[in-house]
Amino acid sequence: MYKAATRAWRTTKDFMPQTIALFPAGKPVRDLQGLPASLGRIGALELRLATHKRDIRKAQKLRYKVFYEEGGAIADARSALTRRDLCAFDRICDHLIVVDHDFVNRFGRRKPKVVGCYRLLRQDVAERHGGFYSASEFDIAPLLARHASKRFLELGRSCVHKDWRAKRVLELMWRGIWTYVRHHRMDVMIGCASLQGSDPALHAATLAWLSKSAAADDSWATHALPSRRIAIDATQGADLEPRKAMAKLPPLLKGYLRVGAKMGAEAVSDHQFGTTDVFIIMPVAEIDPRYITYFSTPESEGRLAA
Repeated sequence: MYKAATRAWRTTKDFMPQTIALFPAGKPVRDLQGLPASLGRIGALELRLATHKRDIRKAQKLRYKVFYEEGGAIADARSALTRRDLCAFDRICDHLIVVDHDFVNRFGRRKPKVVGCYRLLRQDVAERHGGFYSASEFDIAPLLARHASKRFLELGRSCVHKDWRAKRVLELMWRGIWTYVRHHRMDVMIGCASLQGSDPALHAATLAWLSKSAAADDSWATHALPSRRIAIDATQGADLEPRKAMAKLPPLLKGYLRVGAKMGAEAVSDHQFGTTDVFIIMPVAEIDPRYITYFSTPESEGRLAA
């Protein structure tokens, strides 16, 4: 879920959601379905749902900086020209952003800056516009069919600016996700999580440990697409201590595991983004109750708004 590669299954127009029109940049382009745009603050940091095209563009600029300039992903011509991580799915997703209102630019002026972002795609929206992004890497159709009565939410394109990678930014985003989940009554969160480096040999022991310690049961099992599948050798991680294994994981994947997320059976190499991707499944009913309490009690909401 840390990123999702820029692959358009259809043209940009095909993914234009019904709630979006080509308004001028200053006018709202998102119907938040009853949620407020501002979901709370911690000091100068505000958690918001993007309502304007300019907000989404700022999130795309942040993603470009993190994925391409810092992470070494390979940009196509359009992304390289605009210096934005452009993806057709952006037009149908909701975008959760963290804004620092105390940021001072190089001219000494205070100007709000987007320092964190997440992309949220509900199943009902995905089904109207070609499906989930995850389906470009993993065979998720059987999973959706087995749980036809449940509502799925895909998390993706998550990143935080390197100068703001602190606990409170991640906590803000997770509180926003939980608010969104409750409001839309979502049952399951899914998405792709990434390990840096597309050579599976680099992650053999870590993948083996994940497949053993965080494997989804048969009801939630999900496989990679045959054309992209990386087999995981479970014997590779036999001697890897849990603490050392967790230390090798990126913060986002580590966070998913702590709240009780499970992993699909296989991995995928993403050569464009230089990552090895795994599929994450988080049934809301199985999330560790401690985290639900923390992110949803009146006390924590009060701290968020403070």
